[in-house]
Amino acid sequence: MATIMIVHEVEDVDEWLESGVRNELMGRLGITGQLFTDPAKTNRVGLLLDVPDMNAFHELLESDEGAEAMRHDGVRPDTVVLLEQAADQV
Repeated sequence: MATIMIVHEVEDVDEWLESGVRNELMGRLGITGQLFTDPAKTNRVGLLLDVPDMNAFHELLESDEGAEAMRHDGVRPDTVVLLEQAADQV
């Protein structure tokens, strides 16, 4: 199981939070996690995810279905940053 953090910008934070598309797609892969918003009220959001199969996750991100989900959720693709957990301590 990999733990990853994703940070990106969206067109509308409230719409992004309310969307069920992300949960539907990631849930099929057994991905669970948490959502974050920027307290400064920018359009920056984040996800902390537990991903059982990184290959399947990358395939989803690169698929037409994944691209459509990001469009639906208002994700600005050029702002996406994905980080993998490197250590269990600070």
